[in-house]
Amino acid sequence: MSLWEGLQPRRCSRKPVGAEAPPTGSWPESTVFTKGLVVIIRRATAEDAAALAELGTATFIESFGQLYVPRDLQAFLEESHSVEAYEKALANRDYALWIAERLAEDGTPRGIGYAQAGPCGLPHAEAKAGDGELKRLYLLKSEQNGGVGGALFDQALAWLQRDGPRTLWISVWSENLGAQRFYGRYGFEFAGEYAFIVGEQRDREFMYRRLPRAS
Repeated sequence: MSLWEGLQPRRCSRKPVGAEAPPTGSWPESTVFTKGLVVIIRRATAEDAAALAELGTATFIESFGQLYVPRDLQAFLEESHSVEAYEKALANRDYALWIAERLAEDGTPRGIGYAQAGPCGLPHAEAKAGDGELKRLYLLKSEQNGGVGGALFDQALAWLQRDGPRTLWISVWSENLGAQRFYGRYGFEFAGEYAFIVGEQRDREFMYRRLPRAS
């Protein structure tokens, strides 16, 4: 399940968001200037497993925690957002994760969002070996609508197509209309649905697909 809360896409030219002028100096290409501060987006490493587990837990609870009974929510988080789960994903060359960090005035980084991509694992009859999937895209609610989500998405798309165009997939909660509109602007189209299971609850999850095309 991935999240998108109405964030505006920002393509690879890392210009300032809104009317803010960027700080002077040299910055990595995957840098976003938003809300008066600097956000760096970088590929996550094994050392980020604990930070990703904390961030994944916090963003999932913010976005979907109200949907589940505490017992089911806790079991899901322990399975899908544990340090061990992220260590496993980071060690797998078929997967990639990115973390967005806001730099405080003293330069201290704070994780505010992340993305994860890998082979398609969705239960769709037309999903094939070699297809890619954006598996997760989350931001803290306080950090949304500043261009960071779009920058994370761009990084994931570029990685998924690093060897050339291929079919890409995304799953999104059926009631997340903002995410569905956003993915549609990137050329993804509705392709089916399935049940996303958390404990005893089954959520209606939509699958979106984009056929191979030049990035």
